[in-house]
Amino acid sequence: MKLISFVIPSRNNKKYLEWSYNSIRKNLGYTHEILLADDFSTDGTWEYLQEVKDKDINVQIFRNEGPVRQGIVYWYDFLCEKASNDIVMFLHADMYACPNLDTEILKHLERGTVVSATRIEPPLHPDGPEKILEDFGIEPEEFDELGLMKFLEEKTPWTKIIEQEAKETTEGIFAPWAIYKDDYEKVGGHDKLFAPQSKEDSDIFNRMHLLDYKFVQTWKGFVYHMTSRGSRFNPMAGGAPGKDSPEWIHTTTKNMRNFIRKWGTMVQHDEMMKPIVSPKYDIGFVVENCNTQMLRELEPWCSDIYGDWIGHKGIGANDYIKKEQPNTLIDLSKKIHSDHIEPKNDIVVRFDTNQLNVNNFQVIVKLSDILKDSGEVGEMEFEIFKFNIKSMKTYEKELKVCV
Repeated sequence: MKLISFVIPSRNNKKYLEWSYNSIRKNLGYTHEILLADDFSTDGTWEYLQEVKDKDINVQIFRNEGPVRQGIVYWYDFLCEKASNDIVMFLHADMYACPNLDTEILKHLERGTVVSATRIEPPLHPDGPEKILEDFGIEPEEFDELGLMKFLEEKTPWTKIIEQEAKETTEGIFAPWAIYKDDYEKVGGHDKLFAPQSKEDSDIFNRMHLLDYKFVQTWKGFVYHMTSRGSRFNPMAGGAPGKDSPEWIHTTTKNMRNFIRKWGTMVQHDEMMKPIVSPKYDIGFVVENCNTQMLRELEPWCSDIYGDWIGHKGIGANDYIKKEQPNTLIDLSKKIHSDHIEPKNDIVVRFDTNQLNVNNFQVIVKLSDILKDSGEVGEMEFEIFKFNIKSMKTYEKELKVCV
């Protein structure tokens, strides 16, 4: 059997990390490598990792001394680089590796392919066709391991798909996922735009999709997932099971805006979690009556925005840049312009922000697909918007590799 390097960053998740590590060794043996990172924890994680390293020769451990966290965007790339094996698997610290996870993953893994395991989760998130909701505990100390083993043995949960589709795999991608290390390097790893975390996975999945990687979800390889204990529901960051931490709310809001800036849409996927990538156009907004709040709403959705930034409005635009710039690596001063500058964008959209409402704002949200379906070179009007389309060139393929 080929060997896997499991990469698991963690921050203030000691009890989950211990539970996850033990599951790998108990159910998958001691031949696979495990790389563990402590991202400036204060709960005794580093002391625990040193104990693990002393007794397990196939473990590598790393530590961020602080004073701020580095996040999984940094750690996944770092740990992948340090991995000794040709195959890496990205596991979360709150995931329990079920028996035969490795053999079922390797059964489908080849170069140019990404293989995801099926998650069994307690009902903390809404159900979906790509996972199984079954409650075997929401904390390691109450984990019903025997119940899970009996469920896997007797209930054969993969029949949920086999009976419907007559096959044991579907097409989608999410954590935990495995890939050949050189394929991971080919896509350029995670984009630092999404540091420290949130939406970094959707971004790299989009790029893998544009590189024509094949996505496989096996319905015979499982993890039990305590669900978002490293971020969204992390009690050390102010969260709890089912309660979003303030830290997560900030990062997910920040990085959804960055995702829109980069891709021109919100995160998109089909019901089985296969990425959907819309065309990315070079779009300039020329706006009237745009105040600072409206600028905040509109700026992520275009390549450039042009407005009457004079007097108090100019001060407002500068204030927006000052407040928003710490949340993105994209230079906002280079995309917010005076309307005295003639737009050079491929597609120019003019409108009065006083006429924007909840309904016609959806034109902006769906603009990439509207242009794909109905756009053509020339001038056109739709709702409150006036279009000058000089070129229908798309740029999404230029985003497929992170450099």
